[in-house]
Amino acid sequence: MLDDLPKGFRASSAKAGFKAPDRYDLGVLVSDADCVFAGMFTQNRFCAAPVTVCREILAQGRPVRAIIANSGQANACTGDEGMGNVRHCQKLISQYFDLPEDAVIPLSTGVIGAQLKMDRFTAAMPELVKNLGSRDAEGFTRAFMTTDAFPKFASQDLVLSGGNVRLTVMAKGAGMICPNMATMLCVCLTDAAISHANWQGMFGRAVEQTFNRVSVDGDTSTNDSIVGLANGRAGVQVENAQDLSLFEEALTGILARVAHMLVKDGEGASKVMHITVHGAVDNRAAEQVARAVGRSQLVKTAMYGCDGNWGRIITAVGYSGADFEPEKVSLSLCGIQRFCQGQPVNDDQEEELAKRLKDTDIAVDICLGDGPGSYRHEASDLGHEYVSLNADYRS
Repeated sequence: MLDDLPKGFRASSAKAGFKAPDRYDLGVLVSDADCVFAGMFTQNRFCAAPVTVCREILAQGRPVRAIIANSGQANACTGDEGMGNVRHCQKLISQYFDLPEDAVIPLSTGVIGAQLKMDRFTAAMPELVKNLGSRDAEGFTRAFMTTDAFPKFASQDLVLSGGNVRLTVMAKGAGMICPNMATMLCVCLTDAAISHANWQGMFGRAVEQTFNRVSVDGDTSTNDSIVGLANGRAGVQVENAQDLSLFEEALTGILARVAHMLVKDGEGASKVMHITVHGAVDNRAAEQVARAVGRSQLVKTAMYGCDGNWGRIITAVGYSGADFEPEKVSLSLCGIQRFCQGQPVNDDQEEELAKRLKDTDIAVDICLGDGPGSYRHEASDLGHEYVSLNADYRS
């Protein structure tokens, strides 16, 4: 569907041969007009060269016109040469697409420590130019996939007081997933017109409610980035309170849909755990518990094996660092209460629980007592294929 991108955006991809000769592994998105730029990035101290450049552009408040994304090499931990390469990538896009160099957002994913293959990058530019406008959201997303089993993208139309606007989100990620933005990449486009302050503000809140609440393996990448471009080509200004509220609700909703796809496609994953913690002393304590359960390899492997071993969940709650009274904790798994007031309950429900654990969506509900804090988190299980994929990732 070539019309799934917002107005004024065109996409292209090319076979650069960064890792395999027959893969489209280089993509570009170009806007016909200047875009207001928003972004959230990894908090890993070893951040990749493209992340550094993106942060510079965001801090200076410059308008952007294009995004260039590649798979194969992450351009992380690559020193001065890596930084020089990312600048050269911007220069190439500037020359071939007649855009300012500092209006090009660079994104990279792949092997850490590997330098970009600039000879192949340069050789692919004519094909990239030729294909501009021939790729849809799926086509661009495929250009920066790595171990993903399927492309992750979604589009949504929204009616505001001034007319219709569109949101399109494209992401990659299956392993090394535990975003802390303030090897997950995400691009969000809209043809709405919105101020930088409003765009960045709602963007940060939406990311906190969605991408920052998912986990596959507990690893925060050097390249985690989510960027948003708003070019205003729909001719609809998002500025009054009602429109801002509707727009942020839609943004949060579509980011949640795509974030869920990341967990669903976790390397070797077969299930998504929907972890809800409530009754905590505050939201921070609830988050500590939810993340501890979601990161636990023992919990993950139990879910993979359809083993209702609730003791592993309770153990993770206990070492989470959150403050609570153990005798007040209760736990339900797949809608069946299994632990309450310091002891097991419903032991006669083991057979029914085993059936429910075969589902692809697993509800984990934890109550810590009677506090006001709560938190929601999504995490995948952990199976054999995760080890297989990551044991030979560089081969």
